[in-house]
Amino acid sequence: MINNSYNSRQELLLSRNYRGNIYSRNGELLAETVLDQEQNEVRVYPYGSLFAHIVGYSTKGRMGVEALANYYLINTNTSLANKAANDVAGLKNPGDNVYTTLDVQIQQVADEQLNIYKGAIVVTEVSTGRILAMVSHPNFDPNRIQEIWDSLLEDEDSSVLFNRATQGLYPPGSTFKVITALEYMRQKPDTYDEYSFNCPGYFEADGRRISCFHGMNHGRVDFEQSLAQSCNSSFANIGLELDREAFSETLDALLFNQPLPVTLSYSESRIHVSYELSGSEMMQTAFGQGKTQITPLHLNMITSAIANGGVLMKPYVIDHVENDGGRVIKSFRPDSFGRLMSEEETAVLRQMMISVVETGTAKKLSGLEYTVAGKTGSAEYNDVKEDNHAWFTGFAPAENPEVCVTIIVESCGDGGDYAVPIARRLFDAYFKGKK
Repeated sequence: MINNSYNSRQELLLSRNYRGNIYSRNGELLAETVLDQEQNEVRVYPYGSLFAHIVGYSTKGRMGVEALANYYLINTNTSLANKAANDVAGLKNPGDNVYTTLDVQIQQVADEQLNIYKGAIVVTEVSTGRILAMVSHPNFDPNRIQEIWDSLLEDEDSSVLFNRATQGLYPPGSTFKVITALEYMRQKPDTYDEYSFNCPGYFEADGRRISCFHGMNHGRVDFEQSLAQSCNSSFANIGLELDREAFSETLDALLFNQPLPVTLSYSESRIHVSYELSGSEMMQTAFGQGKTQITPLHLNMITSAIANGGVLMKPYVIDHVENDGGRVIKSFRPDSFGRLMSEEETAVLRQMMISVVETGTAKKLSGLEYTVAGKTGSAEYNDVKEDNHAWFTGFAPAENPEVCVTIIVESCGDGGDYAVPIARRLFDAYFKGKK
């Protein structure tokens, strides 16, 4: 109600209080209001573009934490003595300060690794849903938002203000095979582990030939190897065996075409599975192509649920609110959305994702001080087969998951070559920060 543009109380509060500060989980300053001698207010972001989309801005509208926490930032719980003194002096009161769940070190690594590429990275804590890092490229400097605003609006091709992590919709590519595998297990609970397929590098059905990535001939693969080797042909075959009504129900339960339990601005992931689809379309859908679209945040949530024994924790970015004297005004606690999968299902999926790292497409994450379970993806987004978005989603340690990482690098190629090395740097940063 306070944030509604028609509510004059917001302006009343801003006439009496200046905006509070925003901090990282470790107390680093992410946003502050600086007052000059005439008490003119300037909003300053010490890290420049680093937290552009997730912390956001508060001039020319609001986005990110600046929007989510606006109510707290423009209210004050300073002491009565301070209020009285400020009233006598004709000064504004300090707004309350917001402490986020964001980790500066992990955010810096994510930003550096994404580098010049367009794309997004989401890093969350498995057991709580805390967002540790969220990066979207291209980005902008929120300190200059007033200067660049008009030019951004005039540039119809600009997507700088677009948070790709929560709003970007992409074909999931082979990362979706984890979901198809889950559905196959549900429909073939007694026989899925007996699955076998001979891959010659392609699969033909319904007048359509499906090829494996780079025409790879995988030979005889079982259920686990189909995922580890990311065999398109095998998953096209699996897709044709699935009852589509049951699959559609699973997808609804996994929050496709549904609102997500998050407070950040986001896009709903899209998929359509029914008997109206041709066999060719169903094969494409089974390995993450076709018309399926997903956000990096949503993929991270599904991956985190697998890591958390099937229970999805709601992602959140505001930890607590303090007044200017350090007194805690409000705390936000981890909150479960509910169970998406059974523990038995997630145990099988976790082992399959470990095989992806140990023997499959994410080998660059094997042999480290910690163990990783994950899935790569190389998602085609037009008719040129060489044009692919690179995906990785996974968690570590595999045996007792703590952190979940989801990465998309646009228009660069193979997920194993581009997204996996970034994941390794992020896992390294997380575990180094714990020492």
